Amino acid sequence: MPQGPPSSEPSWAPYPHQPDVPLPMCDYTTEGEEPCEEPAREKRWSSAAVVTGAALGAVIGGVLVAAALVYAFGLVPVQNNAGPATSLPPANSTGAISINARNSNLDVGEAVSKKVVPSVVNVTIQQAVVDPFTGAKSYQDLGNGSGIIIRPNGYILTNNHVVDGADRILVAVGVQNKVAKVVGTDPSTDIAVIKIDGTGYPAIQVGSSKALQVGQWVMAVGSPFGLEKTVTSGIISALQRSEQAQSETGNSITTYTNLIQTDAAINPGNSGGALVDERGLLVGLNSLIQSPSGSVGVAQSAGIGFAIPVDFAMDIAKQLIATGHATHPYLGLSMQTIDENVAAQYNLSVKSGVLVAVVSPGSPADKAGVKAGDIITQIGSTPVTSVEDAFAGIRAAKIGQTVLIHLVRGNRPMTVQATMGSDATAASQ
Repeated sequence: MPQGPPSSEPSWAPYPHQPDVPLPMCDYTTEGEEPCEEPAREKRWSSAAVVTGAALGAVIGGVLVAAALVYAFGLVPVQNNAGPATSLPPANSTGAISINARNSNLDVGEAVSKKVVPSVVNVTIQQAVVDPFTGAKSYQDLGNGSGIIIRPNGYILTNNHVVDGADRILVAVGVQNKVAKVVGTDPSTDIAVIKIDGTGYPAIQVGSSKALQVGQWVMAVGSPFGLEKTVTSGIISALQRSEQAQSETGNSITTYTNLIQTDAAINPGNSGGALVDERGLLVGLNSLIQSPSGSVGVAQSAGIGFAIPVDFAMDIAKQLIATGHATHPYLGLSMQTIDENVAAQYNLSVKSGVLVAVVSPGSPADKAGVKAGDIITQIGSTPVTSVEDAFAGIRAAKIGQTVLIHLVRGNRPMTVQATMGSDATAASQ
């Protein structure tokens, strides 16, 4: 979980794309206001293993290797970085800065930094230790991550894998380290909300991930290797990525769907930090990196990072703040990815999709008429070529929403209608 000593990271800032139409945004300025409803999400989304993992080293004039855990599929949660965090004086309130890349006298990178940096905090994870001789209890730093202030009264959005297992959580605010409490966590999506006491904190302006475009300029803000208030910039490299990552203990898998891929430098400690656009609006929650090393303890920089779309993240945050937990759409299927080898082994009529292994009795899938042995090729508007795609299609729907499921039974194509249930209801049965 802890990473190596602090190191710096490269950054670059191409001139940004300036959209002609402002993106829709949600404004979290008062405690009484609830987060906005999440727009319908497109194909593929998670943040979901739960994910703790390993990280990648920054490359500046040479390779600095940071100790990390590298998981299945080469994906690494950019989580905790060992070492104490330092604090910086608070900057100006985010609401006082209006950014227009075409007319501003400031470079857009400078303007966005001034607006966003005050809203992104360093999160230090501590472990309780007991002196074997005196019995005195104290805390030692276990690692660090990042968080985003989403409400002026101290609500902070971060990753579940950043705070998972912490005995105490410290948030650096100005020159103070404040103890935070966990409001709620959702391991299946790798999202958590924590809170510090006080009011008047610089809450970030929340945008939308619905209208993002490949090639659009973005900036990542966080605490890589414990270096808080670090900004890096790049572009959106791809959208609608779906990935899986395994937890540090190997006991759980988080499925991340509809991820935003970026080449803005993201390193260990960036998890839970902000991905913002050229207007300083939050568009994603930095959560994963790709490591090609494939070996434990060695992560090599690949210039590929992933962020959970803000529309999805804020929907989960809304539930966590309201109830302390989150619910998700549920079909009630166990599935297996079909490739050419599986298709040949079972003499299947298609070469891609997911094979339905088990249908839970009484589940939405069972009520819709889905049967074991069916091959699902599309859920809603999401084409399905893998189990990750199937999860993306399910997560793109709302609880109670009716979706079309395209499948093949034997050699016969079929379409059935399923009304999405809730995983909370399924867990109680």
